[in-house]
Amino acid sequence: MNATTAGATAPDQGRIVLLTTSHRVAPGLLSWPAWQALRTADRVLCADATHPQLPYLREAGIRVDEAAPTAEELVAACVGGRTAVVVATGEGDPALTDGLARLAGTGRVAMPDLELLPASYDLPGARLLDLVQVMDRIRLECPWSSQRTHKGLAKYAIEEAYELVEAIEDGDRDELREELGDVLLQVVFHARIAEDDPDAPFSVDDVAGSIVDKLIHRHPHVFGDESADTPEEVREHWLRTKAVEKQRTSVTEGVPLGQPGLALAAKLHSRVRTAGLDVPLPSGEGVGYQLLALAAHAESEGTDPEAALRAAARAYRDAIRAVEG
Repeated sequence: MNATTAGATAPDQGRIVLLTTSHRVAPGLLSWPAWQALRTADRVLCADATHPQLPYLREAGIRVDEAAPTAEELVAACVGGRTAVVVATGEGDPALTDGLARLAGTGRVAMPDLELLPASYDLPGARLLDLVQVMDRIRLECPWSSQRTHKGLAKYAIEEAYELVEAIEDGDRDELREELGDVLLQVVFHARIAEDDPDAPFSVDDVAGSIVDKLIHRHPHVFGDESADTPEEVREHWLRTKAVEKQRTSVTEGVPLGQPGLALAAKLHSRVRTAGLDVPLPSGEGVGYQLLALAAHAESEGTDPEAALRAAARAYRDAIRAVEG
């Protein structure tokens, strides 16, 4: 992006390049226009002596002056058609940019061309690196977080999952974004705790690597030679590859018994139906067996009984509030 100021300009006033970099990209990985600007500049400046790019720039033979010039000094350094490149600090050098804006605004100073040149860009998912870094510091320095265990955090994972479901059902986009973050925090927190395990440590990279491998293996129609044109064919691929991976002796394996009762009943019935087993529902007295039958019927029709009951309960809550109000 090139922007010449609205103030007075002249051909011999030179050029100022503000070079920005992302701390989420490995130092030294700069764009080709950035390297060109650095190599052809008459002067390269950086106010931060610890800037992570400096060792790589110097290794490439670029002289960098560790200086924090004022706006007036930088404009003067460009007189005669010279080019000055400023390697921006992590804070973006607001004092310098504000000073340049004030000079340009007076209309009395012949300003150099001003150019903002992004030297490196964040890739999608780059902010996850920030989350990992923040979580690591909290784990080390926070008296509460440093003492947490997987078991101690388990209840929060359940709570956050329910809050996420509620945000989805409410259709609140802001709440959905926040609750997704809270669920993501649980994953990163547990992964950071796992790093401290003396016997079998693993990191968030191991967690991400495992799920990446699983997704690729279970999507041969995307990453392999197989084909799938319908959701049903995708499901067949998924179930087939999952069966090979797990080598389970019962369709009930992997069904968590701690989940809500309606969801548990529906999941068991889904496993039986998918496997093509003929297992009659157990008969018995009481509301439990009636609910089991209702859950199985709902699952057969493609309805999530847990979600259906939750929707009905929400309607009941609204009716209660209407009477109260």
